[in-house]
Amino acid sequence: MRRMMLGAVAFAFGLWGCGGSKGGNAGAGGSTSAVAQAGASGAAGPTGNASVSGVIHFTGAAPSNPKIDMSQESACQGKYTSPPTDPQYVVKDGKLGNVFVYVDSGVPNGAKYTVSTPTEIDQNGCLYHPRVFGAVVGQDIVIKNDDNVLHNIKAVPKINRGFNISQPSAGMSSKRSFSAPEVMVPLECNVHGWMHAYVGVLPHPFFSTSDSTGSFSIKNLPAGTYTIKAWHEKLGTQTQTVTVGAGESKTVDFTFSGPKA
Repeated sequence: MRRMMLGAVAFAFGLWGCGGSKGGNAGAGGSTSAVAQAGASGAAGPTGNASVSGVIHFTGAAPSNPKIDMSQESACQGKYTSPPTDPQYVVKDGKLGNVFVYVDSGVPNGAKYTVSTPTEIDQNGCLYHPRVFGAVVGQDIVIKNDDNVLHNIKAVPKINRGFNISQPSAGMSSKRSFSAPEVMVPLECNVHGWMHAYVGVLPHPFFSTSDSTGSFSIKNLPAGTYTIKAWHEKLGTQTQTVTVGAGESKTVDFTFSGPKA
């Protein structure tokens, strides 16, 4: 009862803490498929017709994802056909999903980008969908609850202002945005400690998230030389440099190895 009252109060006041994609459905085993995200659609600012795409490879044995005890949340547990897990590693056939790939430098000096189309993150099966995604500075992020349970969405940035929102029931929706670039901003749930997501906030729309086949694509780049970074929540960040001409497509692959024992 106390938890429900706290959630209702937090929602009523839309508490702000101190500091692309649509959500998917809960799946068997709880390992949500990585959802590809190719930047922010409809961005206003200097763009071109070049692109950088590639595949995120994974070598070694994939670590087992931690099992989640949802026995106290039957509304979520009932959405799974086998015991749910925390999808920290999305590995299939030597490919790695949920890697955030983005342009770290090389965007035209003084270029400014705005996005009018919001991106979304959903809570379904007591997990965040998508787990890893990007947003442009100032772009609205719509936060949805598809579970008939209390969720608490807490952003824990180091640069931006955090927020702490409660959504006590299914069908609720809130909207937030970030005012400064920051890669990455962790999202948590104070009610369900296993719920984690990460949003990369950038001043431009040149980013992508690798899907369950490890594939990513960054489109609409102006011609130029770019530093490309690939980030994974457990395996860190890798960097490569690529030069693309007008209308040119280049391939940039990354390879991550499993954590050392």
